[in-house]
Amino acid sequence: MPSLTPTSARTVLPTADEVVAHTLLNCLLREVSGPERQSVVADGTLLLRLPRRGVLLRVALRRTSLLGAHRFAGPVHEQRDGDWAEVDWQRLAAYTHDELSLRTGVRNDEFLEQVASSHESVTSALAAPGASATADAYLVSEQSLLFGHRFHPTPKARTGDPRAWSAYAPEAGAVFPLRHLAVRDELIAEEAAEPTAVAPLDRPCAGLPEGYRLLPAHPWQYETLRDHPALRAALARGDVLDLGPGGRPFAATASVRTLYDGETFLKFSLNVRITNCLRKNSSYELSGAVALTRALAPALADLAHRFPGSAVLREPAYRTLALPGPDGTPDQALFEGFGVIVREGLPARLAPGTTPLLAAAVADEYPSSDAQISRLLGTPDARAALDWWSAYLDLLIPPVLAAYFDHGLVLEPHLQNVLVCVNRDGMPAQVLFRDLEGTKLLPEHHVTTLAALPPEVAGPMTYDARRGWDRVVYCLLVNHVAELLAALADLHPGAEAALWGRVRATLQRYADRHGCPPRLAALLAGVPLPAKANLLTRWERKADREAGYVRLPSPLAEDILTGSTR
Repeated sequence: MPSLTPTSARTVLPTADEVVAHTLLNCLLREVSGPERQSVVADGTLLLRLPRRGVLLRVALRRTSLLGAHRFAGPVHEQRDGDWAEVDWQRLAAYTHDELSLRTGVRNDEFLEQVASSHESVTSALAAPGASATADAYLVSEQSLLFGHRFHPTPKARTGDPRAWSAYAPEAGAVFPLRHLAVRDELIAEEAAEPTAVAPLDRPCAGLPEGYRLLPAHPWQYETLRDHPALRAALARGDVLDLGPGGRPFAATASVRTLYDGETFLKFSLNVRITNCLRKNSSYELSGAVALTRALAPALADLAHRFPGSAVLREPAYRTLALPGPDGTPDQALFEGFGVIVREGLPARLAPGTTPLLAAAVADEYPSSDAQISRLLGTPDARAALDWWSAYLDLLIPPVLAAYFDHGLVLEPHLQNVLVCVNRDGMPAQVLFRDLEGTKLLPEHHVTTLAALPPEVAGPMTYDARRGWDRVVYCLLVNHVAELLAALADLHPGAEAALWGRVRATLQRYADRHGCPPRLAALLAGVPLPAKANLLTRWERKADREAGYVRLPSPLAEDILTGSTR
């Protein structure tokens, strides 16, 4: 498969103003006005009311969606004095702020600033050169997400120095060497699922003295923490040596803080807020990644045997800096701030002859790279599109269901956590799941494993069965399947029901072959689907783990798929 370049798509992309306005509308429709029956589709437009603010909005539709995830076109308008006037993104953000303040009784003074930050980031991404034309297809797909999650109110909000963002952002095609520290052996903390797992952290480095271990650091994080008093003192004593930048270059992937050198992924801490969260590796996440890698070995081996078209990238080691603080225990800011998790690279799991592509890039609403489905497939007829879709669903859905029902394992297969591996013809041949941070265990399946772990590690590693199922269905069907289906339906609008029919058929085949537990039976019957409430979660400043869900009418019920009236 040829290298993919993002440049050919740039001329058809929307403006930052349109992207931000449409994203806010998506969130309002899904979480506020839709559930409160304050929206209607009529004559090729969406009408949406903010009832407490007393605003009626209108936007043209490119295409309607069975899930309510419509495609918008052009500017948003509001009804004013009996006429329609255009609303810019700032005014729409202010209306959203006012409606949520009136709805919840509380204010969020960060909200408008975060929307503005997201707009600034999209503007910068559209102006950035993007990945190099010589970059391989995989890295181009990782670095092509210019707009982010279309059902998150501030998908590109961020803190940090804009100059640092331009040096380290994936959308800017960032590739750079790591900063290397030499740390006395006794000041290194690490765990490994097997002895060789730390090898990617011990690559040869000039200037490493005897009695020291190598600690690679994200250069941006090093600049952030270099003035920490304990680190300054350790550098002055010679307990830590700054060896400077060097070694092979690493490329920023879509998560910003996870870097790749073609062999291994390294997931660093960044004291930078991206969307909702400060992106650092908490101490329990460092230990939890290795503990999960150990605990999941039998389950992942079983899934790989039963579903050879799928694999999970393990996270078998971490290393960090354990400089004592005033109380003698490791300084937490440095322990977490310099924590780096080793994740298996693509060579460890990738099927021969396939090209991995980030699922979020394939499913992007707009062709921001040639990984996007319209450019990956060209202009296939409806039958070819359905065949591609069926092949993909057969790879994606069964292992996720088996992980939950057979192993009590909650995978998090949202669009940024899955790689679509295609053959030379662009057909799906394998899927790779990644990021154990979002992977959870159902306690009743893993009593012994959880009992052996410290409570601060075991607790964040679990979901109860109901929350775990909501997470699986949301990530798998609403975040992932529905969005990739939408991109295919953009190519063949009349095929949307047939595309959902293939989803139902895949679920039904799994149920017929592996049993149909009650939760799967309800899914097949068309019970409402859980959608993570990103707008309300952001407004209430909740942790992602505490996010609530809204319920969407399911397109999976048979009467919908046969064209009957709902």
